[in-house]
Amino acid sequence: MRALVTGGAGFIGSHLVDHLLALGARVTVLDDLSTGSEANLDQVKGHSQLRFVTGSILDERLVDRLTAETDTVFHLAAAVGVHTIVDHPLRSLRTNLHGTENVLEAARRAGARVLVASTSEVYGKNDADGLDEEADRILGSPLKSRWSYAAAKGLDELMAYVYGQQYGLEAAIVRLFNVVGPRQTGRYGMVVPRFVDQALRGEPLTIYGDGTQRRCFGSVYDVVPAMVALLDRKSAHGRAVNLGGFQETSIRALAERVRELTGSASEIVYVPYEEAYGEGYEDMQRRMPDTGLAKRLIGYAPSYSLDEIITSIVAARGGPRLVDQAAAPLTV
Repeated sequence: MRALVTGGAGFIGSHLVDHLLALGARVTVLDDLSTGSEANLDQVKGHSQLRFVTGSILDERLVDRLTAETDTVFHLAAAVGVHTIVDHPLRSLRTNLHGTENVLEAARRAGARVLVASTSEVYGKNDADGLDEEADRILGSPLKSRWSYAAAKGLDELMAYVYGQQYGLEAAIVRLFNVVGPRQTGRYGMVVPRFVDQALRGEPLTIYGDGTQRRCFGSVYDVVPAMVALLDRKSAHGRAVNLGGFQETSIRALAERVRELTGSASEIVYVPYEEAYGEGYEDMQRRMPDTGLAKRLIGYAPSYSLDEIITSIVAARGGPRLVDQAAAPLTV
């Protein structure tokens, strides 16, 4: 495989690069380092099969040239994180819409297959028990920047689907549900690494809202191999597939568990949404994936528990390892 990974210096992208190199692929990473970091690729620095290119998916000529040299594109580059979307809505829209169009058009010209990384955000405020791929999207006002990310990623999915229908592009879409693990930063609103960092520093664990919101966190070690497997499966092309974890928790319970696993004496404090994100911010109360389609297509069965996920992040940050079974390294 000759693979191009857009956003390959990001959290998930860098783990994907590790996995592809372990499979023997030649990998080119394209990243503008706006939210990613070259340090995420330190473990493979100097690898003979890896090339790193600093640049943007908005650079049409660059994307076209790099795609022409590959047969497979994993499109992960995007404006990510609640803070990024709320603080820079126009820039985020341009990246997520025009950037994806550039990637799809380049793949069409090159005859390359594409995996487009989407998000559970596309379901919006739908809090059904186990969201499957056909679940309704319930979004707030388009004038609220909170929903611009969901709107843009929904259009990304549609573009990938239409390119497949109209041009025969081999494209698969994955909807990622709260994927976490080592190398993820809490800087852009990701709650698990933020809680871990606060606990290790002895700072208060800050919960936005009342903490009753419920989420299901999936391990990057479960999700990344599944992304590759789905692109290899022809029956996954032209459809969106949920990927995530299996263990639901409230944000309040998550904070308490992080304290327990780190041995931290940090207090838990509650911050109103308005103070964290500004006036008019909306959140969803629950988000739980149904990953049955992924199981039917590739046998997907996430195995990392919430404790193992938290512990893998703690260990990566040099903190104490207080559970009996830590997260195992990625194997292929």
